[in-house]
Amino acid sequence: MTSFDDLLSNVPVAQIAEQLGVDEATAKTAIDAAVPVLLGGFQAQAGNPEVGLNLENEVANQPLGLLDGGVDINQVDVSNGSQIVDQTFGAEKNTVISALGNVGGSNISQDLMSKLLPMLAPIVLAYLGKKMLGGGAAAQPSAAGGGGIGDILGSLLGGATGGQGGGGLADVLGKAMGQNAGGVLGSVLGGLLGKK
Repeated sequence: MTSFDDLLSNVPVAQIAEQLGVDEATAKTAIDAAVPVLLGGFQAQAGNPEVGLNLENEVANQPLGLLDGGVDINQVDVSNGSQIVDQTFGAEKNTVISALGNVGGSNISQDLMSKLLPMLAPIVLAYLGKKMLGGGAAAQPSAAGGGGIGDILGSLLGGATGGQGGGGLADVLGKAMGQNAGGVLGSVLGGLLGKK
């Protein structure tokens, strides 16, 4: 199992489907598309706290034990997740949500994605914290060391491509969402990466 698959296994698909009022297949399609986009956004921010999101602090602020024994969606701080999404994508947030809303046909809407991203952001950050400490419980910003969090994000995004390497972030997004939405998101995230 790649780290990316391991991350996805921590996402409570059935609970999220219930919260969003959709079936599990729709929720899974949306989650599978949204997680690489969040990872890409976090990678864009990883070495650049001045842009808005201090990624290491946000990782450290996630509740201890969120991932222990399976995530309970009711323990996820969605309002904090919403702030994280705002800080990650900034002025491009609506473009990201719009592109994600074009995934998987008519069952997935922009409204669904705008509710889903804040649920997923704290789970993904808690997972990053766990990885930063080698699977331990508490995340401390200093544990990241030099490029620690960036390296973890890179390996997760590599896992999202199935370990094939290839075209980097745009390739990940294209595979996750179909080429049209992937191209839009690749451009947005490429712009965020360019702000370093």
